[in-house]
Parts: sequence; structure tokens; C-alpha cells
Amino acid sequence: MTLAEPARSPGAGGVAGQEIRLTPEVFRRIARAVREYAGISLPESKMALVQARLAKRLRALGMTDFAPYCALIEGRSDEALAERQELITAITTNVTRFFREPHHFDMLRTRVLPPLIEHARKGGRVRLWSAGCSTGEEPYSIALTMLDMASDAGRHDIKILATDLDRAVLATANRGIYPERALEAVPATLRKAHFQPRTEGNETGFAVGPAARALISFRQLNLTLPFPMRGSFDVIFCRNVVIYFDAETELSVWKAFSERLPPGGWLFVGHSERINTLALPMFASDGVTSYRRL
Repeated sequence: MTLAEPARSPGAGGVAGQEIRLTPEVFRRIARAVREYAGISLPESKMALVQARLAKRLRALGMTDFAPYCALIEGRSDEALAERQELITAITTNVTRFFREPHHFDMLRTRVLPPLIEHARKGGRVRLWSAGCSTGEEPYSIALTMLDMASDAGRHDIKILATDLDRAVLATANRGIYPERALEAVPATLRKAHFQPRTEGNETGFAVGPAARALISFRQLNLTLPFPMRGSFDVIFCRNVVIYFDAETELSVWKAFSERLPPGGWLFVGHSERINTLALPMFASDGVTSYRRL
């Protein structure tokens, strides 16, 4: 996930030919709502971005001013909740790809998965979590790696939870159909074994096969709220997500993850993210942007 850049097309910020202006005061209200709902920090340097992106939402809602929009997202109704979802979708762009940051998948193959697969084959429970899964490439990459190492994974108690706040990207992930260019980083053997050509209308894509899909459950989840899951996870991927949080929210998310990881459990973070092991001594660095729960 990343904060989107504003559109530059003519009239992008207008209703009926007039530009909808966002004042600093109203921007701060929107930023506060985004912070409270999603933990995302919006500095004032993003005001043009927010104006350009949300002008489209105002047009869709038939509004000509940001003030009533603020009143809507600050409410507590189902309509307000739905619009806060639209707000997050509008201001963020989900940047992801298959096998992104390949050193993490090398680590999965060489150190993380072998003992977990052995544990599962002896009747044990194995759980992995892709937190901030975006359009699904990350959890599918985890599933493909698992299946490449253990074709019998589906016969054991191995599950991957994939969560995101944004329902729109979850719908894409759950659909599991990608254009051919998106599969460039997928090894040819895995492409052949786990993707099936799919044509819809004039578009041809490739659908993730049933073996990989069966390992994954997609769910909506807000990382800034108490986690509803009761069990622990052997591996958590949360990459390029908390970089958009303020320091307090980031620390609380790392701490919440630590409470869901057993000793020896793995946490993989994004290339621009680091865990302060002085503030969180339950984590120890073990590889490039890889941590273990002590």
C-alpha cells in the first residue's frame, strides 16, 4: 500500500466545471478521520492528493463541498462506515507483485517452511498470515512456495490468512485472476502447475488454481483494532504497511503481532521498515527485514 498521487487530468477536481476546494481546516478533519479509522498519517503535504482523489467521491455522492463530506465520514451510521471504506480506497494505491522482495521467499524455502512442513506432516497445526495482503499476490506467493515444497500441503492443517482493510482490493484478491504481465516473477514451473488461462469478455488472464486457493482465507481486518483471531501464527508477513502509520500506531501493531507469535515465530516487514528491538525486545533481527519472536 502507498499513498496515491493526485490525478492530473483537466477538471479532475471539479463538479459541473467548478473546482472543489479543500481548505486546511477541512483537510485536518479528513486526516483525523483517516488516522482514527485506518491509522494512516496524512501530512499537510498530501492535501492536493486528497483534494484530487476525493473530488471524485463528492461527484459520486452529488456533493459540491467538502464540509458535508466530512460530516458524513465522521458519523457512526452504516453509510458513514461504507464511505470511510471508500475514502481509504480513494487515497491509497496498492503496490504489490508476485514474489516481491524475493529474499523473504528464499528465507521461507531454506529456513522457515521445512520445519513447519515436517510439523504439519506429524499432525501439527501451521498458520501463516499475510497482513495487508492488497490484491493477493503476496499470499498467493506464499501458497505457491508452500506447494512447491510440499505438494501435499492441502492434506494437512496448513492455512494462510490474508487480510486487508480495503474491501475493493480483497475482492480482486479473492477473485484470483491476473493479467499475464503480472506473472513475470512467477517461476515457469509454478505458472504451469498453478495458473489456468481465463477469458472474460475481451480480456484474457490467468486464474490461480484450486490447490493454492484452498490454502488461503481472505478477510477484512483493521490492524489498528484488536485482532479478532484467537490462535497464534508461525509466520506473519506485514510488508510496506506500517510505514504509513504514525510512530505510536506502528509500535502498537508490532506489539500486537508479538502477542500472536510463539517463541521462534517469524515476522517479515517491508524494505523501508525496521523494528526497534530496544523498544520491542521480544523481537530479534534474523536476516534482511526478518525478525524472530524471542
